[in-house]
Amino acid sequence: MSYRHYEDEAHTDPIGYSAGEGSEFHRAVHAAERADAEPAVAVPQEVGRSRAKTRQARVANTRRKRGRIVGLVLGLVLLLALAGGGYYVFDRLTGGPAAPEDFAAGSQGNSVVVRVHAGDTAEQIGAEAVEKGVVASSGAFMGAAVQNTSIASVQPGFYLLPSRVPATQAVGALVDPSARVGSVVISEGRQLHDSRDVNTGAVKKGIYTLLSEASCIDTTGGGSPTCISYEDFDSAGGVDDPSALGVPDWAISQVRGVPDRDRQLEGLIAAGSWDFDPTASPSDVLGQLVSESAATYESTGILDAGTKSGLDPYQTLVAASLVERESLPADFSKVARVIVNRLAAPQKLEFDSTVNYALDTTEVATTDADRAAVTPWNTYAMEGLPATPIAAPSVGAVEAVESPAEGDWLYFVTINQAGNTLFTRDYNEHLANIGKVEDGFLESGR
Repeated sequence: MSYRHYEDEAHTDPIGYSAGEGSEFHRAVHAAERADAEPAVAVPQEVGRSRAKTRQARVANTRRKRGRIVGLVLGLVLLLALAGGGYYVFDRLTGGPAAPEDFAAGSQGNSVVVRVHAGDTAEQIGAEAVEKGVVASSGAFMGAAVQNTSIASVQPGFYLLPSRVPATQAVGALVDPSARVGSVVISEGRQLHDSRDVNTGAVKKGIYTLLSEASCIDTTGGGSPTCISYEDFDSAGGVDDPSALGVPDWAISQVRGVPDRDRQLEGLIAAGSWDFDPTASPSDVLGQLVSESAATYESTGILDAGTKSGLDPYQTLVAASLVERESLPADFSKVARVIVNRLAAPQKLEFDSTVNYALDTTEVATTDADRAAVTPWNTYAMEGLPATPIAAPSVGAVEAVESPAEGDWLYFVTINQAGNTLFTRDYNEHLANIGKVEDGFLESGR
């Protein structure tokens, strides 16, 4: 069986004084205007004074009034000028509101990795950029960020940014999609190690290879990136104490008993999109992915899965990997039921996917010799589940094992490349269904 997110302000004059209607300056000018507009008080005249002297007296009186007005206005202007000059001098002496510290152009250093967490604000990203030496101050970063609308498009992850650069340059680099590093997509059914197709020779990259490729960064700009090698990940994943790699308590005892250390993390790195720090050690990278994957699995209810399937959490993960490799999503829950029914019988699972897992080359079909080879994974040669998961299961596959479809099926066969699968409880009917397999679909290329 096989297939596969102004309240308004008063106007301010150039030296900082409010020129609103209630100001001292405004009231003084209006007082002067009122004084000028009021009728002159009659001055007693000497009897017999000539008309010429009377006119001269009136002119002198008017000049005195105007002089008082001009003097008052000039006095206020002088007072404001002195005050403004004092403010200017004070501002010059104290330095006034200083601009945020910023690096000058031309002082660029090697690139560093900055992490953007989910929900981070520009201020928080700026603080991280300061800590890593990218910008001189968070204030400068904030000032540049508010002027670049693309900042809103930055996604959580890790970014390779030049150090000791002006904030505008740093923000510009951050919003460039090519700055993102340590980003990897692990597809459903992906295995830790590379595999090769028997018929085409095509290599299907394993998780360790994908992580190695995603770890490559060029911090000097010299065109020679550094990477964590496949061998480094393989070695880190095979440590004697898997708890150091974040393996959860519900899997640790079984993982410690895995017969091949190189395969002990199989299935424990979930399918999905992942971000990691490419400057971290391979052990830290694997530890992060295993821990976060465990949280993903636990969110499905895997810790309580046994109430419906009778399987413990690690067995659920193993069974989910078989479901992933043997069927399409539409049939996940039915294949899960076949597994549960066979284990309860008990009856050998006899899944070709488990045979292929231990082989250097893989195919949909297997040979009699392949199926006869005894390995800790070959379910043709033994009863029960394989020693480990055989791939990274999707959340959908895990949930299918947690809640299998209702049915009494014991057999299924996929009859064509489209994934059409027939289920039955009766063995003779199963043999008849095998006869419906399209020509060549289940023939071995070995």
